[in-house]
Amino acid sequence: MTRAGRSRPVPDLPRRLVAEALATALLLATVVGSGIMAARLSGGNDGLALLANALATGAMLPVLILVFGPVSGALMNPAVAAVLVLRREMPGRVALAYAAAQLAGAVAGVAVAHAMFDLPLVQAGSTARGGTGAWIAEGVATAMLLLTILGVRQARPGAVPYAVGLTITAAYWFTASTSFANPAVTIARALTDSFAGIAPGDVAGFIAAQMLGAIGAAMLWRWLAEARPSAA
Repeated sequence: MTRAGRSRPVPDLPRRLVAEALATALLLATVVGSGIMAARLSGGNDGLALLANALATGAMLPVLILVFGPVSGALMNPAVAAVLVLRREMPGRVALAYAAAQLAGAVAGVAVAHAMFDLPLVQAGSTARGGTGAWIAEGVATAMLLLTILGVRQARPGAVPYAVGLTITAAYWFTASTSFANPAVTIARALTDSFAGIAPGDVAGFIAAQMLGAIGAAMLWRWLAEARPSAA
């Protein structure tokens, strides 16, 4: 509600798509750019580089959600859009448009990060991240992200930006995959041969695990917290 007591008008779809693309581009510029900077300054200490990468990403996420949330929802994630479709909170065609905008923004964000560090705009990732452990980690990370969004927005909607940032920061460290938890992010990170990169051959497994984790989390939350009370 506005101060005058009237509902805030919903921006039209083109503006929402531009907001999603821009937010996702800035997210990827942060993820990839901070990874490049961290790798250059850490002296080969991967733990220190991961810490810097996680902190930068976790700090930027609340800012992006606060800035772009009022325009598009700042989903920045096709898995989140898919869950909103399942919950009948977003039409399927809008979710597809969101996913396309997010992917385009993600790819642009990687190119911007490379440009800032004088690297080729597009590279092929070479970091192998496949295997059962990584797939389980991506499913868990994405499920945790969706549970955070669904749960916190029900209890304290204003805290969602900070909860998402904290969840991703933690998941960088407690998952074997360093928590991509986002199909658009995963595809875009296959286009960088930097600290944040992923080998293209591992992308499909990550995305499958992410979507399973997201859908599973949505079903679990519906049963856990939104089920109708029984007659008893």
